Amino acid sequence: ARVAGVGAAEVRDATVEDAAAMAALQLDVWRTVYVSFLPPQVLEQLDQDSARQSWERAVAASGDAHLLVATESGAVVGFGVAVGAEIATLLVAPRWSRRGHGGRLLGTLAERLASTGAGHGEVWVPEGDEASRAFFPAHRWRPDGTVRTSHHGAPGAAVLHELRHTGPLTPNWI
Repeated sequence: ARVAGVGAAEVRDATVEDAAAMAALQLDVWRTVYVSFLPPQVLEQLDQDSARQSWERAVAASGDAHLLVATESGAVVGFGVAVGAEIATLLVAPRWSRRGHGGRLLGTLAERLASTGAGHGEVWVPEGDEASRAFFPAHRWRPDGTVRTSHHGAPGAAVLHELRHTGPLTPNWI
């Protein structure tokens, strides 16, 4: 569906042809926005070609997963992935933020999850991701007090804390 006021914006199912744009967007966000809280060894291992191949495989074999892209004037500007009741990924390129793409992705993913019978959704947000920690509550997805910790590398290496947010799967997300 097109959105008034934004240059030919829409959310649609991802295709294998979108994989290169998804990989480039993911690497851009991780190397710029996530650099302050992702471990350096994770960032050093990022590879455009490997990421593209991973997204090609994910889109081709999506199964029960919902893989969506947000586009504006034909360009992929964001994407989201949901499996079960969890939103595994929701990214919007920084230069395309504040144009409603994240909200449209979240809303469409919520609709898809609701159609599978899920009663609520959940997403894990890195503790240092201030933008996402503001975004999800603005769309009625709130932290529920659950924290998970990931260790990257050898003992004593970087630790990533993520906060679980849960939210409604109703159509009034904007």
